[in-house]
Amino acid sequence: MTSTTTPPAAATEPDARRVTTAAWVGVSLSVVLLVLAFGLPHLLSFDTFSRTRYPGEDPVPPLRGYLEVKAVGVPTLRLVLVGVLAWLFLPRLAATARWPVLLLASYAVGLVWLLTLALVDGSEGLSRVEDMPGEYLETARTVGDVPQLLDTYVDGISYGEPDSWPTHVSGHPPGALLFFVTLVRLGVTTSFGAGLAITLVAAASVPGVLVALRALDAEALARRALPFLVLTPAAVLMAVSGDAVFMTVTSWGLALLALAATSSTPRRLVGWSLLAGLVLGLSVFMSYGLLLIGPVALAVLAAARSWRPLPWAVAGALVVVAAFGAFGFFWWEAYPAVHDRYFAGLGGKRPQAYWAWGNLGALLVSAGPVLGAGLACALPGLRTTVRGPVGPRRTAVLLSLGAAVAVGAADLSGMSKSEVERIWLPWVPWLLLSTALLPERWRRPALAVQVVTAVLLQQLVFTQW
Repeated sequence: MTSTTTPPAAATEPDARRVTTAAWVGVSLSVVLLVLAFGLPHLLSFDTFSRTRYPGEDPVPPLRGYLEVKAVGVPTLRLVLVGVLAWLFLPRLAATARWPVLLLASYAVGLVWLLTLALVDGSEGLSRVEDMPGEYLETARTVGDVPQLLDTYVDGISYGEPDSWPTHVSGHPPGALLFFVTLVRLGVTTSFGAGLAITLVAAASVPGVLVALRALDAEALARRALPFLVLTPAAVLMAVSGDAVFMTVTSWGLALLALAATSSTPRRLVGWSLLAGLVLGLSVFMSYGLLLIGPVALAVLAAARSWRPLPWAVAGALVVVAAFGAFGFFWWEAYPAVHDRYFAGLGGKRPQAYWAWGNLGALLVSAGPVLGAGLACALPGLRTTVRGPVGPRRTAVLLSLGAAVAVGAADLSGMSKSEVERIWLPWVPWLLLSTALLPERWRRPALAVQVVTAVLLQQLVFTQW
């Protein structure tokens, strides 16, 4: 008798009609969520405290910013041209270029996209954020003794005291400030220079994700997802936000973890694992919330079906903990002080009843409206996919849903109310891997939606990042 059983790999692929239906459901829910998130605060006239109101400003919750329609000039036309050219040619480049060329192209095109968006506002597009009160650079210019800084860091977290740290410095572990201290020590002391440095680092996040995917034997997934990773609306925020630096650090930390999980020799396993632990451990000392990169890290190991790197990676992370502790900074002592400061300020006024779902509206702007459709496409045949053989779909499902679990936990914690369009940047590329699961005929239109969203966000909203 001749066997007609379906090959195991094919058996894990859900029916195309189910995927298409899921995509339409995801789109519908995203539209409803966006309409409610933007419309209800105005319709019902309640204050979300997304930002302090100033005369002449029209806040646009769930985003932290206000409506500012910019004149269409050469910078806007240049942005549209770059967006159209990238939309036309990047998918073909992603599908056909040799791997080293693809890595370089992802960085180069991403950098051009970031700079073109930022420079719609002229040079201020790169400089204005670091000129704002509460940012890192002004404090970094005054730091002389780093060991003393670490030893007394917790003392400056309290809210409203004369010697308290500015907003962003107090709300983050010292690793974030030390990045800017390093820039100052290297001679980058101007706000424009700092903004440019952030942008150069931010553009390196996508190559990190691609390296991780190829290590996980998911190069096909990397090629399909690349245009969405590069042309994300989050680029409007990445060009100026310190969180984009955290995004790149975590992307490469997870790439190192993927290399560890797929290493062919014990020596490489230990080496890559320790490096991954050091980098991911450092990220947690740049932002408290990056402890929630853990679900994505576990998803990387699950995608590789290897837990061998875990103890070595934990050991590497503990080296970072010990290094900061040796100079007097302990994460677990600082976090309760940050919690108290958060609720003593705007965080305590922002209604969780709105932000529990308003945050998701902000994420759909930052990651792009097609995110809902992508995540919905990960759900058909979920159990079969996760239990099935290693492959691009399984990797996309595990990593994107791992990131979704992380942002869900952040959302429910009550410590992420507003500002998540930048705070959740480190999870955006992993969430956007779900776009590789979109039906083939959706891909071009979906990418166009992403580009248009980025252009409109830059052109119509003054973002504080």
